[in-house]
Amino acid sequence: MAKINFFALGGVQENGKNLYVVDINDRFYILDCGLKYPTSELYGVDVIINDISYLEENIDKVEGIFLSHAHDDHIGGVSHLIKNHDIKVYGSRFTLAVLREKLAEDEVVPKEELLITITPRGALSFDNDRVSIRFFEVAHNIPESYGIAIKTEDGYLIYTSNYNFDQNSKIDYSHMFRSLAVFSKEGVLALFTESLGANNEQSRGTILEFKLRITNLFNQTKKRIIFSLFSSDILRIQQICNIAIEHGKKIAIIGRKTQKIVNQAINLGYLNIPEENFANLRYIDDNNKNDDDNLVVLVTGERHEPYFMLQRMARGVDRLIRMEPDDTIVILTNPYLGTEKMASRTLDIIYHVTSNVKTFNQSLLPEANANREEIKEMINILKPKYIVPVIGEYRHQYALRIVANCIGYPDDKILLIDNGDIITFEKGKYVGITGDVPCAEVLIDGKAFKDVGDVVMRDRELLADDGVILVSANINPRTKTIIIGPEIVTKGFSYTTDDDINNKIKQTFYLVSSKYLISKFINWSEFKTALKNEISHLIYKEMKRSPIIIPVLISTDIDALKKNIVTAKEE
Repeated sequence: MAKINFFALGGVQENGKNLYVVDINDRFYILDCGLKYPTSELYGVDVIINDISYLEENIDKVEGIFLSHAHDDHIGGVSHLIKNHDIKVYGSRFTLAVLREKLAEDEVVPKEELLITITPRGALSFDNDRVSIRFFEVAHNIPESYGIAIKTEDGYLIYTSNYNFDQNSKIDYSHMFRSLAVFSKEGVLALFTESLGANNEQSRGTILEFKLRITNLFNQTKKRIIFSLFSSDILRIQQICNIAIEHGKKIAIIGRKTQKIVNQAINLGYLNIPEENFANLRYIDDNNKNDDDNLVVLVTGERHEPYFMLQRMARGVDRLIRMEPDDTIVILTNPYLGTEKMASRTLDIIYHVTSNVKTFNQSLLPEANANREEIKEMINILKPKYIVPVIGEYRHQYALRIVANCIGYPDDKILLIDNGDIITFEKGKYVGITGDVPCAEVLIDGKAFKDVGDVVMRDRELLADDGVILVSANINPRTKTIIIGPEIVTKGFSYTTDDDINNKIKQTFYLVSSKYLISKFINWSEFKTALKNEISHLIYKEMKRSPIIIPVLISTDIDALKKNIVTAKEE
């Protein structure tokens, strides 16, 4: 019998950076490796990834990374894990094509033989055939979305990733019910199922309903139509393009990062848009407005990008599209966590230009995640011994427990865990939480592979809230005198127009200077630290504010400078 451990480094009690590890007989099988986008208070942070230090310490135990689908919250962190390690990565043809683009962006070049394309038709064997892994098709809003089944001596471990049971999906987006039936017949030890839609009791809007509403919109609108979409929503992009083509429209797809995923979808046959239907947009000038009545514009991107581009268009500063009063704007991007304010602000800006704005109720749109009834259906098909809610915040996990209770599962069969918890199964039974692994968030700024860190984030918060005060002076180290200054410059920090605070800052500067300009050698580091501390105390005492204080001390030896000038003239 195998000893099975499972832990999450991310993706539990949060929305994003999914990374799950199945440890069977001391061999690690990594399920997905994603990122999370920051909320607005994380100034300057581009993405958040998982702390992978524990995996790096045990890199020799890693059998591979197994990717379910090509969304950033499932593959966006792969480059950080494989940058310094030769790890096999298994995924579908489409998922690996998108991953290669992301690796290129991060300037990570893995050995090609380490990127292994899989299909749901066969199984991968590990640990002398004691473990096998199969991928099975699930319906989602991006092509080649797979669940992952790990067969052990004690039964299957099923990781569903994101899924739904919309039977109107194309075959490329559909479920593989036969596989689920096989898993159920052979026995499922544990089901690791997404929980994001567990609170959703409404029946989903089907693809057919969506097509009907978009078709009616095209029939009623004779002018230009602008859609906002997320670039990863390939299925919805294709549906809108199909309807636009039926109505004889030209299609323009706009988005800085979108072209890569769109190009991959076209190359692999998941996006079928005839070349003659593409609109070749040029920059707006006196002779070109890109405002033809038969133009359909798809404004796409990740997270906040569609909102940002719509704002530019509404304000008339975009180089390709400028919104007009007779345009119809269709919003198909429900805001991610942290972008709610930007989404609301975008609608307000658009309404200043046009009132022809269509915001679809989410219940009328095809939902990408399993709702309550679909979670019940998955559980009833697989009949697992244990259920572990993943991919969701705690409220979603708790809601999934209620769902499982409704179909007869007691609480002791539904395992609610947090990131880092190690849960153990032995001899086909759940033992409990037997330990924990270190897990944390790593804040990434730009292309750096280094954590931004708490100190930098604190400084950014201070800059955003209280600004910065720069205090500079030229000091002669030979005579220990202040030649010029102190000069005071502020950014993002305001106070009354009188000179009271300025004078107190200068007095503090002179007081600190008198202590450090009496020694034979000036300790510049301690001098700057003392200035920073004393001026910080002064500002907080006077104004209850905590700006960043930056002392700039320039060592200037006047006698040596004069001598150099004379020498230069003589030469």
